[in-house]
Amino acid sequence: QVQVVESGGGLVQAGDSLRLSCAASGRIFDRRAMGWFRQAPGKEREFVATISWGGGSTSYADSLKGRFTISRDSAKNTVYLQMNSLKPEDTAVYYCAAANGPTIRREVSEYRYWGQGTQVTVSS
Repeated sequence: QVQVVESGGGLVQAGDSLRLSCAASGRIFDRRAMGWFRQAPGKEREFVATISWGGGSTSYADSLKGRFTISRDSAKNTVYLQMNSLKPEDTAVYYCAAANGPTIRREVSEYRYWGQGTQVTVSS
């Protein structure tokens, strides 16, 4: 069964940290780059971070560099998003997705499998 499931969202205060997890079935996880996107109310879904299949390459949205870190554990078929120094503007639904291939990519259209999303709310 094709499955991508996010977890770890919640309500935090500005300045706090949060780690999101994304578990994918092996068939999805294998040989695919993984990515995180987010969507705030009334806004389009935007790229957050991506990591290659082997984990050796990563890319981040310019505005998030230094605060967010993406990583993956192939033994657990899981990808993580560590978010530090959270700001109210980080409030959004965060989505995990599996790409069409093994290399990093930043466009929504380049991802094939998506999770249902997890809500992150940062209060000021």
